Amino acid sequence: MRYTLLLICLLCGYLATAQTSYFVKGTVTDDSSGQILDGATVLCQNTTRGTITNKEGVFKLEVPMGGHNLVISYAGYESESMRISPGQDGLSTLQIRLKKKEKNLQEVVVQASLEVKDGWNKYGGQFRDYFIGTTPFARQCTIENPEVLKFYFLKKRNRLRVKAEEPLVVMNYALGYKIQYQLDSFIFDYGTNFSGYVGVAFYTELDSTQEQEIAWKKNRELAYAGSRLHFMRCYYDSTLAENGFVLEEVRQDSARKKTTTVPVANPYDSTIYMQAEGTDKEINLFGFYRVVYQLQPMEPEYLRQNKYPLTAKEQVSTLEFLNGFAVTENGFFYEQTEVINSGYWAWKNLADQLPYDYWPDPPVTVAEEKDLYNNDQR
Repeated sequence: MRYTLLLICLLCGYLATAQTSYFVKGTVTDDSSGQILDGATVLCQNTTRGTITNKEGVFKLEVPMGGHNLVISYAGYESESMRISPGQDGLSTLQIRLKKKEKNLQEVVVQASLEVKDGWNKYGGQFRDYFIGTTPFARQCTIENPEVLKFYFLKKRNRLRVKAEEPLVVMNYALGYKIQYQLDSFIFDYGTNFSGYVGVAFYTELDSTQEQEIAWKKNRELAYAGSRLHFMRCYYDSTLAENGFVLEEVRQDSARKKTTTVPVANPYDSTIYMQAEGTDKEINLFGFYRVVYQLQPMEPEYLRQNKYPLTAKEQVSTLEFLNGFAVTENGFFYEQTEVINSGYWAWKNLADQLPYDYWPDPPVTVAEEKDLYNNDQR
């Protein structure tokens, strides 16, 4: 009995001290004059965590465990972005110096000549499809301020470019988030049908009724299962197989003009998976790979839009690794420009994406189910 009590005490002590977040603190000033920037915005990218600097230009922000991009911005200044991780030196004494934006008159004139005056009417639907998506969840999203978008058409390149000088506000009523997205650039190439966008997302949970909260919880779990975020966390934890993921190498046979896929026998082989800085894991994969998620089928809407058989059973996405990458415990990976996804994940745009501080509830064990049943019977 004494040993059991001791074990319980030790376990409780561990749970009480288990770290789920850490703090970053610093000062934001003008790069040239050293002037304090009061009210500068400090965001933990793709999370629900953010703050502003006080009258002394100081900020303090609690962020979830794992790696993140910290983005610092101020009106009239160039934004700064820096990667942070727990245990990193200097997180309590950050000195952020922002540079004033310099307007290039020639660039302003060129952009004005390329801007499509009624851009939203001409290209708004296309932008929405490739930025928010065409999934069932996308139909429950609205862009609140489309007037901040500027559309540019480059005739020589046959390319559409979209920018926004103010954060784009997207209300996601499927997952229960208000998303403020600072869109640096959106591009659609008509020659290749390639689209891509770069920017900073900040999430705020919407107020809800109990009924809405239940629906959002279910939708978030559905969006998470099999997602790239889910995959990255499982790769970090060495639990890909247990969570239904299969990684396959895509091989090109140029002589036969044929493509084959070969399962990666051990994604955690020491030549592929190794310790990086701190607690991060380095993944040394190069080229094209398929990620197959076996526990859920692809949505019928995706199959219909891409003219695939409705009998397809597994979610299939393709990843191109340009130079390997490192991943942290919360699924954040870097450098993000080194990983390009296509297939099912590429179809899941902003409407189906979750912040890095989202975690699904752990599955209920058989013992817990019995306890819940017994409690209900009392």
